[in-house]
Amino acid sequence: MNMIVAVDQNWGIGLRNKLLVQIPEDQRFFRETTTGKVVVMGRKTLESFPNKMPLPKRTNIVLSKDESYQVKGAIVVHSKEELLKELENYAKEDIFIIGGESVYKMMLPYCNVVHVTKIDYAYEADSFFPNLDALKEWKITASSDEQTYFDLEYTFYQYEKKI
Repeated sequence: MNMIVAVDQNWGIGLRNKLLVQIPEDQRFFRETTTGKVVVMGRKTLESFPNKMPLPKRTNIVLSKDESYQVKGAIVVHSKEELLKELENYAKEDIFIIGGESVYKMMLPYCNVVHVTKIDYAYEADSFFPNLDALKEWKITASSDEQTYFDLEYTFYQYEKKI
């Protein structure tokens, strides 16, 4: 299983249910990487999307504790156990966890690859991704050259779990 995330210098990922910054090249990477795949997210992440609609050209799975929660065009599950059971229907390499904080933390032990866009700036944030650099079981296996978007510098990294 995979994760994909953009983080700031403090591994912040969001503020008030919005991304910290939108970088077109990062959004393109996200789109290209996840199109045709399975994306797993929490309800608040889905509700942060335009029109609160599932992402097109992907299988969307939404985790919500609310048993009555329904979303047109998405599979809704209500527990970690139900989510893991649903994910058995898909190839592990086609599954991408896309947020938010609680879903990332819950699913990190099940993932082998994390695609991280590291933004060289510290934003105000209220949600965070686990700091993979501080976790000994994770190592960087690929990185891009440093990119710039206006005055922001960022780099794409691939982390893999050590076996």
